Amino acid sequence: MGRSAHDPRDAAGTRELIGVLLAHRHLPHDVLVIGVARALAAGALTADAVVLEARKAAEDNASEYSDEHHETEVEAVASLTARRLAALPTDSRPLPSVAAYDTLLRNPRKDTATS
Repeated sequence: MGRSAHDPRDAAGTRELIGVLLAHRHLPHDVLVIGVARALAAGALTADAVVLEARKAAEDNASEYSDEHHETEVEAVASLTARRLAALPTDSRPLPSVAAYDTLLRNPRKDTATS
């Protein structure tokens, strides 16, 4: 005899399938297919297992690229702040002092008061 339409096992399976389908938003199709195959082979029938195996497959594919590709990507990103600061001339002005403001106080400190 078959399961009824409201069997809780069907609902749980549907939720897991939806989890796998939603993972397709963030993972490429080919690694997701590998993730499904690996999870099924391991007997892990959850969306989390599929996503984990898919991410492992994505890392395996990423490590196949040479170090030259990786260095090129890293070098392409530059700090805008560092570039702006490198273009500025050095500041030769003296450090600011607040000693002149001490004269405005009602009871100036003895060590900073100017005569």
